[in-house]
Amino acid sequence: MWFGYKEAKDNQTPPQAVVVLGGSTKNLEREKFTASFARKHPNLPIWISGGSPPTYTRLVFTKAGIDSKRLHLDYEAVDTVTNFTTIVDELESRGIKSVYLITSDFHMRRACVIGEIVLGSRGIAFKPISVPSKQSPEPIEKSFRDGVRALVWVVTGYTGADQKYRR
Repeated sequence: MWFGYKEAKDNQTPPQAVVVLGGSTKNLEREKFTASFARKHPNLPIWISGGSPPTYTRLVFTKAGIDSKRLHLDYEAVDTVTNFTTIVDELESRGIKSVYLITSDFHMRRACVIGEIVLGSRGIAFKPISVPSKQSPEPIEKSFRDGVRALVWVVTGYTGADQKYRR
């Protein structure tokens, strides 16, 4: 029953923004993929949480012809849970109810678990878009651990990011 409700809810609002979980500071693949994706969705604002330094990120989007006014760069996050918790309130305050969620394929399972909890706590649906990689999927334990952390954040506002939980 829950899955039927979720599917119906997700299909009601087309994505109104793009959320990118930034990758390694040495690898611009997620940003490059998103710049190409953004050309196909010219009216959507783009939130990038973490990842490459702002200068490099802006350069990727400028080279792709993406207006810098569409970019919202957030570097407060220190891990995947805080990728979501640092931007969810701004998305909600702008009335965004649905987003495209972009991250690497090996990272998507964990991102979806956290997204369901953090974005879902604010009524924001998402459509996952995977960036192809040659890496194996992350261990399921990371999804479980960070899912618990996301639940704790919903209840208490505490992410556990000051602990040794990192990407």
